[in-house]
Amino acid sequence: MSRTPLPAFAALAVAIAILAVAPARAADAGDAANGEKQFKSRCVACHAMDKNKTGPQLAGVSGRKAGGVTEFKYSPALAASGIVWDDEKLDAWLAAPQKMVPGAKMVIAVPDAKTRADIIAYLKTQK
Repeated sequence: MSRTPLPAFAALAVAIAILAVAPARAADAGDAANGEKQFKSRCVACHAMDKNKTGPQLAGVSGRKAGGVTEFKYSPALAASGIVWDDEKLDAWLAAPQKMVPGAKMVIAVPDAKTRADIIAYLKTQK
């Protein structure tokens, strides 16, 4: 009876785990086209891509430090947060901004995870 060496078995197990997670990661990427529609229906009252409104301009937000638009007056809480916006942090922020940074100005949340993923995908297209 032949036994599979443990290192080969471990490598196979890792490969299967990676393949099992890959579809979930792809789903997390979001739909930028739907994100644009959601942004236009939910966010434009306070945000634009190219100018500050009630909220800061959002072009280039992915990868930017919170409080990074020098012409916008952020809440002291957000300005001091040290957050750098990535997918995970943008998702947490959109889900519950006051929970993430108590005292932040933004109070509107996006409760649906798919909608948040779509909005984030759209934001990432806006440089």
